Amino acid sequence: MVFSIPVPRLAAALILVLLYGLMCTAIARRERRRARRARAEAAELASARDGAPPLLVAYASQTGQAEALARETARLLHAAGEPVHLCALGAVDAALLQRTRRALFLASTYGEGDAPDNAAGFQGQWMGAAAAPSLAGLQYGLLALGDRQYAHYCGFGRQLDGWLRAQGAVPLFERVEMDNGAPAALLAWQHQLSQVANLNGAPAWEAPPFADWTLAARRHLNPGSLGAPVFHIELAPPPGTAADWASGDLVQLCAPADPQRPRDYSIASVPGDGRIHLTVRQAVREDGTPGVASDWLCAGLAPGGAVPLRLRAHGPFQLQDNAARPLVLIGNGTGIAGLRSHLRARAAAGAGPNWLVFGERQAAHDFLYRAEIQAWQASGVLTRLDLAFSRDQAQRVHVQDRLAEAADALRAWVADGAAIYVCGSLVGMAQGVHAALCAALGEEAMEGLLRSGRYRRDVY
Repeated sequence: MVFSIPVPRLAAALILVLLYGLMCTAIARRERRRARRARAEAAELASARDGAPPLLVAYASQTGQAEALARETARLLHAAGEPVHLCALGAVDAALLQRTRRALFLASTYGEGDAPDNAAGFQGQWMGAAAAPSLAGLQYGLLALGDRQYAHYCGFGRQLDGWLRAQGAVPLFERVEMDNGAPAALLAWQHQLSQVANLNGAPAWEAPPFADWTLAARRHLNPGSLGAPVFHIELAPPPGTAADWASGDLVQLCAPADPQRPRDYSIASVPGDGRIHLTVRQAVREDGTPGVASDWLCAGLAPGGAVPLRLRAHGPFQLQDNAARPLVLIGNGTGIAGLRSHLRARAAAGAGPNWLVFGERQAAHDFLYRAEIQAWQASGVLTRLDLAFSRDQAQRVHVQDRLAEAADALRAWVADGAAIYVCGSLVGMAQGVHAALCAALGEEAMEGLLRSGRYRRDVY
């Protein structure tokens, strides 16, 4: 029996294939341009007027803050006449350290004292090595970034500092520690840089300014939930502002009750939406007091009120050269925010295939963005959807359990070139997901995905 496809349907299918091909070509060209710009920047920073060896500036960054500060550090030093080799700590090996005479390290901490993803390879290969290299010829400075809310404040930065000293490296100055972007620490870091290079006349180091956005909409997403309330929040830009960001980026905002401590939130929208969308849980501390920023956003701020915020690029969680790949998106709770921004970007571009694995407490109350997710599934934006509602059965089921059940499919997606993005809680979810991924794919394969940028995490 011969089956024929109606001409209009065949034409529509061919048009979709053509559009997808054009989209992939455009993405590839954009990424090649970005790579050329990065190479040009690296060559310019490394250039020297007198043939002096470059000063190494290496960053260990999870949310992009340490990377951004490293780039500013490199530009500042280059402007003062210093040649600079700028790279992620994961690109540093023993041979590079041994031939380097001066180095600056900017190291953030992931979770409770762990190395960020782009430094995990360095930590495992060199800091954990039985026969670690001698670094007696190296002088270094170190900026450790952390958050005092965590027990192991600046944990990885302190580990790196201790390891460098143990290998014989000599500090140029005592370690500078920065608590959640504190301005005083930035000034202290720039002061120390002035001892390394002649920075006389260099501009004062200032973080980007905050601008007042407006609370345009707020919607309760989980009425009746056993957990704390979750709200969808929409913020409109200041008049005349054409704000731009990439899916996966963050905002920093300041609550009036604590203006010195900006909070980071994953953006749940794309620029085409015209507004920044946030997914915020109204937090309550162990002592019963409400979270300062989340309570203000979810209940205290009146519609039309001003929210001081600034956009923050989050390169480690952007799509970048994964934009043309299949995506496996994994998260729980308010972690849906970062995944939603990627799915909205994919829907707008007609990109796929996409697989979402999402978990919460109860389907009846906690299926955040249910209508939108089901619409994506019906339209084909989502090729596969796996849900884990932990309280809907006697034995609790979480996203890592769904991954274990789908191990064969996961291996097939990765073999087809898929990238994996994880967003949500560090304790429990992210750790369990990582273990499930390692069990399905193997630890060596996971390390390869991490090094190549095909495994990215935004966890907190």
